Amino acid sequence: VQLQASGGGLVQAGGSLRLSCAASGNILSINTMGWYRQTPGKERELVASITGDGITNYADSVKGRFTISRDNAKNTMSLQMNSLKPEDTAVYFCKVDGLRLYGSFRRIDVWGQGTQVTVSS
Repeated sequence: VQLQASGGGLVQAGGSLRLSCAASGNILSINTMGWYRQTPGKERELVASITGDGITNYADSVKGRFTISRDNAKNTMSLQMNSLKPEDTAVYFCKVDGLRLYGSFRRIDVWGQGTQVTVSS
């Protein structure tokens, strides 16, 4: 199983970016998909998450600016980030919780590689 994140980059404050994450493998189902971010010297924090039923959860700092979505059939997830601020600068990671493969009863959590988001003032 692999998670491939993409879409990071450099943008000016007030601009927008869209992050994407695709899970590949013999996947039967995924419980929750989420985006986390981390800056040097700080712990990784949850930015947004979405369940298989479409229930979303956002960090207070991004509410009203970021929108998370997923396509269950394609095992993909996106994060639309609008009105970006310099404090949004971080490495963003995608994660899936409760991933189940065909032929297995185990559920596993998987992290993708990070993608850098830099917001200039």
